[in-house]
Amino acid sequence: MVNNAGMGITGPIEETPTDKMRAVFNTNLFGAIEVMKAVLPHMREQNSGTIINVTSIAGYMGLPFRGLYSATKGALELITEAIRMEVKEFGIQIATIAPGDVATNIAAGRYHTPVFENSAYKEKYQMNLDLMDSHVNSGMNPIKMAEKIYQIINLKHPNVHYKVGAFMEKFSIVLKKILPSKIYEKLLMNHYKL
Repeated sequence: MVNNAGMGITGPIEETPTDKMRAVFNTNLFGAIEVMKAVLPHMREQNSGTIINVTSIAGYMGLPFRGLYSATKGALELITEAIRMEVKEFGIQIATIAPGDVATNIAAGRYHTPVFENSAYKEKYQMNLDLMDSHVNSGMNPIKMAEKIYQIINLKHPNVHYKVGAFMEKFSIVLKKILPSKIYEKLLMNHYKL
């Protein structure tokens, strides 16, 4: 079973409506949990099964103006780690696959907090919206994700986490692990021109 449903959300956290925050958590986190709860009894009965939760490289770091999306995908990474250990004795394998930017239509379904005329974040947020859209438009071919999912499905004992994306997207996770937090934050802020 591949948990691929997801929804994007952008905006300054201060200006994003709480109901929209709840909606993205309901889709990206609680929706994935509910689907796992639905299939686990059947997998346990057959003493086998594989679940792949699609997360995001964004789930490894709090990204400006995408903090809520990062939070949902980061939470799914941790939930996967926990449930994987809970069901291992039943022959069930669970893994995550975290893509970087993929050339899909996710931006079309993404909730965008409006760029308010009187917002303190107006210029920086608009600039980052444009940057996000350009990253998605020039993202990797979705076939790369399909190939990796196919590979994971065919493994007897998959790893916990997989990442698929451009070198710098994947390397940013390594940098976060090894750099002091303020240095890493400065790199992100420079990248997003903040």
